[in-house]
Amino acid sequence: MTEQKRLEPGDPAPDFTLPDSAGNKVSLSGFRGRSVVVYFYPAAGTPGCTKQACDFRDSLAELNDAGYQVLGVSPDKPEKLARFAEAEGLTFPLLSDPDKTVLTEWGAFGEKKNYGRVVQGVIRSTFVVDPDGRIARALYNVRATGHVAKLLKDLKIAG
Repeated sequence: MTEQKRLEPGDPAPDFTLPDSAGNKVSLSGFRGRSVVVYFYPAAGTPGCTKQACDFRDSLAELNDAGYQVLGVSPDKPEKLARFAEAEGLTFPLLSDPDKTVLTEWGAFGEKKNYGRVVQGVIRSTFVVDPDGRIARALYNVRATGHVAKLLKDLKIAG
């Protein structure tokens, strides 16, 4: 496997502007002054990605109350994201990165092991960006199930 870019705590979070599920442009820099959870997932509507998105949805009030905005990013087109958000009642922005530029810049796209084979794909990853726009936490290869509960515990939001 080749060496991939990985963000570390303290690194500046690479800024981006991506369309959301309604086609509106959303920029990370627009959240400066707030903490942001940016999570990257492979595909809207798949079982693991649905579980993860619903866990974020179910924990959104706790995250928001603690001062965190949640942004989900995948290579899906805005239309697919809109269907996914509607089907699952997701109320946080889902952003579209079909050319995978942002995914690659954040180290969330590249070589990964899938059932023992090395493949190119989205690396399920979660980042916490502090109010100054720096990486506070960089979590690569997270599990779809149980990840949000662990994140809440690590951020001291849940017991």
